[in-house]
Amino acid sequence: MSLLAQLYALWWLLLTAIFVLYLTGKYRKYNRLRHFNGPFGTGWSELWHSCVILSFHSHLAYKEVNDKYGPIARVGPNELVTSSPELLAHMNAVRSQYTRSYWFNTATRVEPGKDHVFSQIDEEKHTKRRQQMAAGYSGKENLSLEPDIDGRLNELLNLIRSKYISTTAGSKPMDLARKVQYFTLDVISTIGFGEAFGDLQADTDLNDYIKSGEQGLSVVAISAALGLTKYLQWPPIARLLGPSEKDQSGFGKMMGVARKLIDSRLEKSTEGRSDMLASFIHHGLSKEELFSEAVLQVLAGSDTTATAIRSAMLYLIAHPRVYYRLQAEVDAAVHSGAAPIATSIVQDTTLRNLPYLQAVVREGLRIFPPVTDVVPKKVPKGGDRVTVEGKQYYLPGSTDISYNAWGVHHDKAMFGEDADYFRPERWLPEENKTNEDKLTAMRRTTEMIFGYGKYQCLGKSIAWLEITKVVFEFMRHFDWALAQPDNPWKSTNYMGIFVQEQMWVLVSERD
Repeated sequence: MSLLAQLYALWWLLLTAIFVLYLTGKYRKYNRLRHFNGPFGTGWSELWHSCVILSFHSHLAYKEVNDKYGPIARVGPNELVTSSPELLAHMNAVRSQYTRSYWFNTATRVEPGKDHVFSQIDEEKHTKRRQQMAAGYSGKENLSLEPDIDGRLNELLNLIRSKYISTTAGSKPMDLARKVQYFTLDVISTIGFGEAFGDLQADTDLNDYIKSGEQGLSVVAISAALGLTKYLQWPPIARLLGPSEKDQSGFGKMMGVARKLIDSRLEKSTEGRSDMLASFIHHGLSKEELFSEAVLQVLAGSDTTATAIRSAMLYLIAHPRVYYRLQAEVDAAVHSGAAPIATSIVQDTTLRNLPYLQAVVREGLRIFPPVTDVVPKKVPKGGDRVTVEGKQYYLPGSTDISYNAWGVHHDKAMFGEDADYFRPERWLPEENKTNEDKLTAMRRTTEMIFGYGKYQCLGKSIAWLEITKVVFEFMRHFDWALAQPDNPWKSTNYMGIFVQEQMWVLVSERD
């Protein structure tokens, strides 16, 4: 046999060996999770999962999967998704051995190779960073937190009153989705940097921060769906394709502004200061860590809180019974003196004592969770045995298990047969005839909207404060109607974060 013929034979032998090894690897992956059912092909390929993420309505697809295949279902060769609150609590508990998964969290890095509190997958470093930041987020070392929010809310109310009041003489449609995001951006920049971006006063997306943020979310979704994260975050490619702090607008501009503000603050003493940045500096965050966390605040803190406010207002306007009952509670608080006069913003101490407002906000978060990211957790080495809904499951080590937010918060077994409908009274035990244990379980479940245990959102209390204040003041000062009830908004889900626009409303001044 000639040398050429021998090489040819070896070539085909090599190809055959590679193909056999490929099929063997595929079969092993399939076999590990063969006891879990899921859509066709998910045991062999990531195609279904990639298509779901790229559909930009992944929250609905995950719910359909768990509704059809049970509380734990397969969505990829090594991926499961669950709608079980008990399993989620088990995985996220403070002493849990489950860890974060690379493919999802790392895709959210602001800069290649540099982690913030959400992208960090090293458990020890993550715990340390949370401890360093907790006081700043809680308000214990950020005494100007509520006044800062009040200042931005006054600007929002003044913007609506000065430019967007509709009367019998004419309508002035307002895109509530945009105005609310101007508010949340200005709030987060004020409490995070000490200086508002100024969108509310300008009534525009200054420097295209919102536009570039949406573009960034789409890039994160596409890179994660196609498995491109490790390539796009390779420094040479990131420098070539990513934003630059020298950009004159967009995300790069925002990064540049953040860098300058942080540099300026580091040159001054933090003695006597009580804002969030001062707290972070006091607890030992480095210059680069401050930068990553500050930019994360803007990206994560503005979109999610804006979505919560929009959805609460949308469901309120669409349910007149709830709308007028909440308005009556707000008016009663004002007339009794519990809330301040109209020129001042209601305080948190008053909001906490308004049961129907609290029920409306909680129900708004439940019916339309503002964050549906799957935040997968990796099963510890050696695997784990869990009991879900009375049935035992074995979870192989290194399996990724994702969170099905829509399924969890629309679960009829937990919230009743009308779980797909907006009814704040389900949170009022005296009206819903719900025993205390059941109500506690419901509340604990909805708390998962903000994460749970060692992964709970640090900004939870800030978000709740913003939402309740805005809803109260909106109901106190204005009457609301949908300008286009047949098409109330345009909503897109970028791997768990909603981008919403064109929520046209008609606002009239209350007597």
